[in-house]
Amino acid sequence: MSVNRFPVSVAPMMDWTDRHCRYFLRQLAPRVRLYTEMITTAALIHGARERLLAYDRQEHPLAIQLGGSEPQELAFCAALAQAAGYDEVNLNVGCPSDRVQSGRFGACLMLEPARVADCVRAMREAVTVPVTVKCRIGVDQRDSYAELAEFVAGLLDAGLRHLVVHARKAWLQGLSPRQNRDIPPLRYEQVYRLKLDFPTLEVTLNGGIADVPAIARHLRQVDGVMLGRAAYHDPWLLVAAQSLFEAPGAPRRSRAQVVAAMLPYVEAQLQRGTRLQQITRHMLDLFQGLPGARAWRRYLSENAHRDTAGPEVLRQALARVPAETGAAATRTLAG
Repeated sequence: MSVNRFPVSVAPMMDWTDRHCRYFLRQLAPRVRLYTEMITTAALIHGARERLLAYDRQEHPLAIQLGGSEPQELAFCAALAQAAGYDEVNLNVGCPSDRVQSGRFGACLMLEPARVADCVRAMREAVTVPVTVKCRIGVDQRDSYAELAEFVAGLLDAGLRHLVVHARKAWLQGLSPRQNRDIPPLRYEQVYRLKLDFPTLEVTLNGGIADVPAIARHLRQVDGVMLGRAAYHDPWLLVAAQSLFEAPGAPRRSRAQVVAAMLPYVEAQLQRGTRLQQITRHMLDLFQGLPGARAWRRYLSENAHRDTAGPEVLRQALARVPAETGAAATRTLAG
């Protein structure tokens, strides 16, 4: 098993893992790797490049996920990402949406393994930061382990050293992206076998991982785990997950301290024209499962959208949570 400095990561999730979400998650877990939403090469080449690449320095370690299928375009965009200071460039070979398929990238690229290898090779030649791939275990009827292993072997030949695998196949027709996250069965054994057959490859497992026992169990078989919706809907899971590999007695913030840490960021973002709701929408589940969680959510939902909403909304929301909740949660986790 290779040594992964950041064995837990948060998946790139469209409309969710924007810069405000990532900044919030970083206040919870300093040693979890974060990923951007997927950014297409066309958007970076022709769009608002500075805005798309923007992030806060506190977000490190931070990876950018690119969507594309032309090797030279991906190489160009990878170089832009490295110049912007990203720690990793990840290629999306797993998204099954119709929009992504029409652009000839995402999961449908698994049907073109030679092209994916060319993309990886071109990106690695353009940058010195790690180039990684996120894929499925297969697509449509092409979901045998032999086909997956052949796909991975080609990536290794292209110089890939780290692969993230969503342990479900993708149906390119007939299922929505949401259904593709749930309906195809999870086949973790396929990913475990990849690690056995390609021991030099760093393998991160993604898909259906929702609690600390599962994280610990998977980390005995692979090098890393990537959390998705579970971490978004219960962000404190990241604190618990990080405890698996951080030093004993490492300091941890309470939930109230996380809110306090967000206030300077909120003030700075409001001055730049960001609306409070754009930030707080990612914080609604901070007190998930604890006394006061409903009051916290309700106050933010009813007030953060207002034109004049500012940091005081977060303070008022926090005042509706029992004072001992954040500290008690930290004591429970440590005990």
